[in-house]
Amino acid sequence: MATIDVYDIGKNRVGEMEICDSVFNSDVKEYLIHEALKTQLANRRAGTVAVKNRAMVAGSGKKPFRQKGTGQARQGCKRAPQYPGGGVAFGPQPKTYAVGMNKKARKAAIRSALSFLFKENKMTVVNAFDLERISTKGFVGTLDGFNVAKTLLVIEGSNRNLELSARNVKDVKILKPEGLNIFDMIKYKNIIFTQDAVRKVEGAFKS
Repeated sequence: MATIDVYDIGKNRVGEMEICDSVFNSDVKEYLIHEALKTQLANRRAGTVAVKNRAMVAGSGKKPFRQKGTGQARQGCKRAPQYPGGGVAFGPQPKTYAVGMNKKARKAAIRSALSFLFKENKMTVVNAFDLERISTKGFVGTLDGFNVAKTLLVIEGSNRNLELSARNVKDVKILKPEGLNIFDMIKYKNIIFTQDAVRKVEGAFKS
């Protein structure tokens, strides 16, 4: 099994831990990462844009003038698209953009992304991320010690001081292990796990 150094929040090495090869040190399958990202982004689309067609526009369906003898082009009703306030022809209507992905393939994509971060030295493990008090400045100072930018923090359980200290910090996001997803791992580039979170992720994604 692969091993990784474990630090405290002062970036002092306090030991090392073994991590599951099938989760953190497997082959990186880029096509699965791409497929999972495409699926996640597609499923985020609301698909609620809509306009009124001529059947939905309020107004009379009566002919505005007689068919012949006026010298004008024949018209059916004032709700037609060529009239101001008329219905839109072939406009957008609500639709779903949902795309499915096999559960095994989705888990394999997560494993590939985690393995990529581990092999690129973008993954850090801390024994715990406990702050003495709620302090954005204190949290930023702690994070600066790890010399990482755009960071995803994965913690197990509730950590009120950390969550409130980090909520207004740009390019930092806190997730629980069950919320781990491809989009955030790609967006934030660096990932910091607590030891408990590592074990929870291994239990969820071990092949």
